[in-house]
Amino acid sequence: MGSAATEVVDKRLLRGARTRKVVLERAVDIASLDGLEAISFGRLAADTGLSKAGIQTLFKTKETLQLAAVDHARELFVDHVVRPARSAPRGVERVWALLDHWAVYVSTPVCAGGCFRAANLAAFDSRTGPVHDALFRDHRAWLDTLSGELRYAVEAGQLADLDIGLTVFHIDALLCAANTALRTGDDAAVDKVRRIVSSLLVAPR
Repeated sequence: MGSAATEVVDKRLLRGARTRKVVLERAVDIASLDGLEAISFGRLAADTGLSKAGIQTLFKTKETLQLAAVDHARELFVDHVVRPARSAPRGVERVWALLDHWAVYVSTPVCAGGCFRAANLAAFDSRTGPVHDALFRDHRAWLDTLSGELRYAVEAGQLADLDIGLTVFHIDALLCAANTALRTGDDAAVDKVRRIVSSLLVAPR
C-alpha cells in the first residue's frame, strides 16, 4: 500500500475513533440518566450532530452499542476511582481513598446521572444476556476490589476481625443510597457515608 493510501486509511481510523469517543461519551450520559434502554441510534445522532447511519455503521446493533457504553463507563470508573486510589497504602487507607474518589466521581459528576452502574443494575438484574453479564462483571470487580483491601487490612492488623462480605454489602448499599441522595439534592450524603463506614471499620484493641 502506498503512502497516500496509508494516510487515507489512517485518517479514516482516526476519524472513526473520534466519532466513537463522542458517541460513547453521550451514550454513557444518557444511560446514567435514563438507563441503557434509552440509548438509540436516533437519539445519539440528534444529540451529537453525527449521522445516524454513521453511528450505526460503527456499532451495528443496539446491544453492541449498549455493551460499548458499559465498557466505556467501566474505563471511566477505573480512571477516576480505582486507579487514583492505588497511590494510597494498601488496606484501610486505600479503602478510604476508593470512597473519596468515588465521591468525586459521582459529585462532579463524571457521568451526567452520577454512578453509571447504580443507574443500570436494577434494570438488568432479572434479565439474561451479554449486557446483564457485562454490568454484573464490572460490579463484581468493584466488590472484589473492596473485599481485597478489607481482607488485607484485617490480615495486616489494621482492622479488628470483621465479616468482610457483610461489610462490603453495607458499603455498596450505602454508595447506591448516596448516589440517589446526591441526585435529589442531599449535599450531606457523602458525609453520611463516611460516618457510617467509620463505624464499620473498627481498629483492633
